[in-house]
Amino acid sequence: MKFRLFFAFSLVCFLSGCSVFGGNKDTKNLVADGLTPKELYEQAEDKVDAGSIEQAIDQYEMILSSYPGSKYAIQARLDIAFNLLKQKKYNRSITTLNQFINKYPDIPATPYAYYLRGVAAEKKSSSILDKLITDSAQRDVESVRDAYGYFVELIETFPNSKYAEDAKLKLAVLRNTLARHEFYVALYYTDINSNVAAINRCKYIIENYPNSAPIPDALHLMAFNYNLINANDLATDAMEILNSSYPNYSPSYSLK
Repeated sequence: MKFRLFFAFSLVCFLSGCSVFGGNKDTKNLVADGLTPKELYEQAEDKVDAGSIEQAIDQYEMILSSYPGSKYAIQARLDIAFNLLKQKKYNRSITTLNQFINKYPDIPATPYAYYLRGVAAEKKSSSILDKLITDSAQRDVESVRDAYGYFVELIETFPNSKYAEDAKLKLAVLRNTLARHEFYVALYYTDINSNVAAINRCKYIIENYPNSAPIPDALHLMAFNYNLINANDLATDAMEILNSSYPNYSPSYSLK
């Protein structure tokens, strides 16, 4: 009876790849072809250099499964996210970076993960037609909002990081895009005679996106809509602010 129990236990351990005598190590070597994490990482880098990105990602993932506690596993997670970004697989890249941030909330590499997450969301929102036909602010700006939030989170969490300064520059660009989006909505409301809704959108731009490029247009459009609802004093106030703050202003938009 004892022999049967021992045999059953041994069989289960053999099949599951675990053993009280060090089976885990053997399994790791089996999965990793007996290579060290450093060797696996070097092979992955060679694949990246050769342009075999998918194979490189597979190699990085082998490091994660075989040597999850190694320093190479930390770098491999970032490399997976970076190479997914290069492949324009932005959602997977962001998911990988979120996992990294949750797993390593405060190590030297974490600010870079925050930064790369913002870049991935920013890239996701862009289009090859942006400079030719379309304005990104006229499309869905959910990814722009995500990128904006990610960069804000980086600056607030790691204000002294070397990535914080570049994140601030990116925020200025993203802020203008989000403000322009709100202005397009305000224009739409103006065109359909929803004047109060247009005014509220203009207020939102002024209050939430200070120093953004569309603010003078927002003040001008707000005054226009105030006049349409006979709120003449408010229209005058808006124009006074516009003229004092932007004395050389001329509208950059036209109504239908």
